Amino acid sequence: MIAVYPGSFDPITLGHLDIIERGCNLFGSVIVAVARNPNKAPLFSVQQRLQQIQTCTQHLTNLELDTFDTLTVTYTQKRKAQVLLRGLRALSDFEYELQMAHTNHTLSPHIETVFLATSNEYSFLSSSLVKEIAKFGGSVSHLVPENVAIELEECFTKTPPSVSIPPPTAPITPPTD
Repeated sequence: MIAVYPGSFDPITLGHLDIIERGCNLFGSVIVAVARNPNKAPLFSVQQRLQQIQTCTQHLTNLELDTFDTLTVTYTQKRKAQVLLRGLRALSDFEYELQMAHTNHTLSPHIETVFLATSNEYSFLSSSLVKEIAKFGGSVSHLVPENVAIELEECFTKTPPSVSIPPPTAPITPPTD
């Protein structure tokens, strides 16, 4: 059985990696499909994200990496996959993912969505959170694979975050009577 794990993976986190590894244990083949979304401004290019994922998943023999810029179900059908693999961190994820699963089912009733609950240690983790921490110089080495932590540090040391400091104001002098 072939499963597609779609996402932006900007960047891949240890939570994503956990879902990928567990998916590879459950399915004959897993395709990690990196979305090309023209409406988003990712930190890393699609090629960089593919390289990041490839570097940290070399140990998985039944994994394939690909990109797509269509509806997820259209891509899944094209790849002759039967399953969409999704990770769930919190109740808020469930509401969104359930809505997407139902929508995808109306578009392609032969594709099943399988949810994997994120391991406890990654239940708070998101790519957005990782980028925010890295942007302000915090360590993300416990949140992302080593190769990604290095790339994030390089990215943000080249362009430190801009901090807007208001110009000094003239001192306020109290009125005199």
